[in-house]
Amino acid sequence: MRVRFPAVACALLACCGGLRAASLAERIDQAIQVSDGSRTAFWGIEVTDIASGQTLYELNSHRFFVPASNTKLFTTALALTRLGPDYTFRTRVLAENAPDAAGRVHGALTLAGGGDPNLSGREIPYRVNSPAGNPLAAMEDLANQVAARGVKRVDGDIVGDDTFYVWEPYSEGWSVDDLAYDYGGAVSALSMNDNMLTVTVRPSSSAGELAMVMLNPPVEFYRIENRIRTVESGERRVEFERDPGGWQVRLSGSVAVHSPAETLALGISDPARYAALALRQALEARGIAVGGGAVSRHLYRDEVPDLTQGAAPKEIAGVELARRVSAPLVEDLRITDKVSQNLHAEMALRAVGRARRNVGSVEAGMEEMRGLLSEAGVDSGSWNFSDGSGLGRLNLVTPSAVVKLLRYMMASPLHDTWFSLLPVAGRDGTLSDRFSNSPAAGRVFAKSGTETHVSALSGYAHRADGSWLAFSLLANNYNGSTAEIRSVMDNICAILVQ
Repeated sequence: MRVRFPAVACALLACCGGLRAASLAERIDQAIQVSDGSRTAFWGIEVTDIASGQTLYELNSHRFFVPASNTKLFTTALALTRLGPDYTFRTRVLAENAPDAAGRVHGALTLAGGGDPNLSGREIPYRVNSPAGNPLAAMEDLANQVAARGVKRVDGDIVGDDTFYVWEPYSEGWSVDDLAYDYGGAVSALSMNDNMLTVTVRPSSSAGELAMVMLNPPVEFYRIENRIRTVESGERRVEFERDPGGWQVRLSGSVAVHSPAETLALGISDPARYAALALRQALEARGIAVGGGAVSRHLYRDEVPDLTQGAAPKEIAGVELARRVSAPLVEDLRITDKVSQNLHAEMALRAVGRARRNVGSVEAGMEEMRGLLSEAGVDSGSWNFSDGSGLGRLNLVTPSAVVKLLRYMMASPLHDTWFSLLPVAGRDGTLSDRFSNSPAAGRVFAKSGTETHVSALSGYAHRADGSWLAFSLLANNYNGSTAEIRSVMDNICAILVQ
């Protein structure tokens, strides 16, 4: 039996609903006014009830903001919906001809990248605080397979081939200082150890001597000039310089005799050559002589007639000596969002372009992004992305566009899988150290984002009454500390779940 409410009762309910909405708005407004840094920031906020579609709060929700790593929400949604959770990548070792009876390969060996972002020691599936594994594990596996084929000598080079994607190592809008560090390593279809090289500096036992420098993995990709001196005492000062795209790394400064080690994480400028060096080293460690060096092969932009669409590409020719197949895509998308891995997001964007349009380029990936966001009801004038990770400061999006994407993915058949990608407040990923002793712990599932003067947090809040909210909190142009803005965002999330 359907119960009909009197008109007066309906009016009272509407009034109460209005009071609740006003109370929520007042509390969010008060949270923003808590400090000078927060008050003077440019805020964009939208909070929407998922079931009803009602907007419960908005502030500048149709204005543009730099989203930082909230861009990854769009990229991982694109990869999940366009490629599917079970999509995999192949990495192969190919010879020009089969080894002869003596185990000799006449010519080069090609290490053909297929877009696998996890040629590393990372533990899969993702879990919080998993230990770092052997960064050369993938190259050693491939070398073992080559050795098992009876190969004793390779006459030519080890060629790192990343032509599976167009050579667009750095997206438009990345800052020049980002490129030196691990989070700004070059993007390549052949990527090893997240295209990162760590340099650990330890003091020598005696003052006046050069500090000790160790590489992990122990692959001599850069020419390292060490000028760091060990001193008797004083403040530790370790600096490094690398020209973008260059091979020389200059270390300078000083470390005290008994000071702890310091580790620098450097980005790799030519990942295909880096991987080729590692494979060459692994082959030689197994007694396989290599007559040539380690080189890279790229597919340059001017070699592609149309960067948005292409004909079916041809396979790289050769005799396959080794192969490695990645874990399912969903496992990598979980890593990408949980730990905010820039390289993996960029590779996912290119993977979509390659699979759907036969061109592994930023441009092809963005054409697919336009299609997805059109399906999600996101107006084309409410977003403008130049990369897949959010590292670039040219990216712009409105809070309203973010919330529309979140609602679309919540209604998708892949919603459970999508939900599993997001960091959980106080539990894992980039939110593991936030929301301690907060009612939002375990009830907010969201992607964070941070750049200089930019902070973002967008996702879902599970309220005490069992309902769900989609929200986007974007703050730009603040001059206070990032911790201060994050605290405001965390307080707003605590308000949302109540």
